[in-house]
Amino acid sequence: MLKYQQIAEEIEKYIEENELQQGEKLPVLDTLMSQFDASKSTVTKSLDLLEKKGVVFQVRGSGIFVRRHKRKGYISLLSNQGFKKDLEESHLTSDVIELKVRKPTAEAARNLNLELADDVYYVKRVRYINGQTLCLEESFFNKSIVTYLNKEIVSESIFNYIREGLGLKIGFSDMYLHVGMLTAMEADYLGMEEGAPKLDVETVFHLTNGQPFDFSIVTYNYEQSQFFLQANSQLL
Repeated sequence: MLKYQQIAEEIEKYIEENELQQGEKLPVLDTLMSQFDASKSTVTKSLDLLEKKGVVFQVRGSGIFVRRHKRKGYISLLSNQGFKKDLEESHLTSDVIELKVRKPTAEAARNLNLELADDVYYVKRVRYINGQTLCLEESFFNKSIVTYLNKEIVSESIFNYIREGLGLKIGFSDMYLHVGMLTAMEADYLGMEEGAPKLDVETVFHLTNGQPFDFSIVTYNYEQSQFFLQANSQLL
């Protein structure tokens, strides 16, 4: 993790631990530079990262302020950290249905810039929140990038392992959402009725160098799923 990312993480942790509310002012830039023994450009980069994440907002000439906290139990549609971080106060578990090395589907190969003869890790699992089914996940990981997975890793947070275990830097993602009705197979895994409403989220995750490493299709149980989206002025 780079220094500006570490500083951003510490500032966010400070806000959470002290339960700072929207509009509360953070120390000025010079104080943060001294506190973290960092240059102006490094701290500025940290604040820019936090602003993009919706943690703070900056007002020229006035200072740095806490942005309204997200509601508990909501999953961010802009996060590349995996939704476990959004649901820290909930009990999350996974049931691994399938984990194997295989060839990609045509769709997965296209999204991961792979050939059909290349190897991927295929992961299929059901995620639970407080004992209730949250979603069904099917993921294809480029095996030349994510070189090793086992059931223990897949039962927990794959993204934590990718960052901490493999030392990879997760960058951006492309997300596609569509609604429909549960198939018989999906309904069986989610413990719902066939034909019930569903939200499918397809995501292609990339490293900071632009390489796609994960193509996932997540089918959410509409009764347990809540989402939030924060927009900055440049997105409007």
